Amino acid sequence: MAALELAIRTAMTKLGGSLLEQLLAADAGHRGQRIDCGSGHLAEFVSYRGKMVDTVLGPITLRRAYYHCEACGQGVIPRDEELGLAGASLSQGLRAMVARVAAAAPFAPASALLAELAGLDLTTKRVERAAEDDGTALLTLTDREAAAVLADRLVPLPPREPVTKLYLAIDGTGVPMVPTETAGRAGKAADGRSRTREVKLGVLFTQTSVDDEGRPVRDPGSSTYLASFAPAEHFGTLLYAEALRRGSAKASQLVVLGDGAPWIWKLAELHFPRATQVVDLYHAREHLHALGALLAPALGADHAGWLSERLTELDHGDIAALLATARKLSLSTAQTRDLEKALGYFQTNAARMRYAHFRDLGHFVGSGVVEAGCRAVIGQRLKRSGMHWTIRGAAGIVTLRCCEASGRWQEIWTRPHNQTSVA
Repeated sequence: MAALELAIRTAMTKLGGSLLEQLLAADAGHRGQRIDCGSGHLAEFVSYRGKMVDTVLGPITLRRAYYHCEACGQGVIPRDEELGLAGASLSQGLRAMVARVAAAAPFAPASALLAELAGLDLTTKRVERAAEDDGTALLTLTDREAAAVLADRLVPLPPREPVTKLYLAIDGTGVPMVPTETAGRAGKAADGRSRTREVKLGVLFTQTSVDDEGRPVRDPGSSTYLASFAPAEHFGTLLYAEALRRGSAKASQLVVLGDGAPWIWKLAELHFPRATQVVDLYHAREHLHALGALLAPALGADHAGWLSERLTELDHGDIAALLATARKLSLSTAQTRDLEKALGYFQTNAARMRYAHFRDLGHFVGSGVVEAGCRAVIGQRLKRSGMHWTIRGAAGIVTLRCCEASGRWQEIWTRPHNQTSVA
């Protein structure tokens, strides 16, 4: 039966490709003897020329009218533009398919999957180039739309239902790079050089309820993902535009979750000044454990009990008590300097560590959703053993993965007119 299935599929695909070729041949793109070249000149019809194109139905040959502009010295092929094939050898339908599999799996396995599941024979390099090109194009579109939103030339349509509470969880993670992308950059490697570049990830999600124990519950299917290798300032504009699309302008409450990195709070204060800022409780606990390890020699046998009491104070959001108790210890001058440096994290973020108050409000106090995103959306595809990326390639693939993780593949790929220009 399997052999029959494959034989019939092969025959039907070949028949479909032939039919597609005939349908497209009905219009070869001849638009008269002369046409506008696009630069204000007239291009002259020369002849009909063939082009091989790979489609979801296999390879086909297109016959298209070719024009040439003497002034520009360039050829013009109207039919290629109309079919989305200018400078491309893959149909739009096949490009979408390639992008989907390349976002999910490394390029070689993606090529094998296309061959096995769809009967399409594309080399690994063609899969790589097509996916990275389309991811880059999508990223460029996102950048352009974010700039238009900031300039009030584009107004995202708000969600149908008003947003009760919108969260923005923000984090960053390193992606392994080829040497040329990290040249001259300091890092944590033994030789002092960097091997990675940071990609910033934002996860936006909503919350409308708490469970029976009063713990917040993330709305199912409400998470959207946004990632960028750009500097924090540019990432902030992308995040702001996405937040507007998600209804931040009319949301009853905004909450920004982060690990304490200063760049996160700078973005929050710039783009979301009315948002509640919350340092991830688990990162704060890690810092407190590090503080306990620093003070272990001075605490001696009291170390475990002292740390337990400070963890309780942290969970209650009593940062003033934590700081005061730590500073009562008798330490050497060098130890005191190290202590003040460690306590600076808590002192700087004290207002963001009011965990008892945040729980009373029904807020999340952990940024687990974005940390999981760093692992699943980025790590599982871009940080596998032996992988080394260019910025462009990694940015393209991570953009496709964010699109997939956000459940917006069809919406974004087809690029509907879901915004209103005010210009």
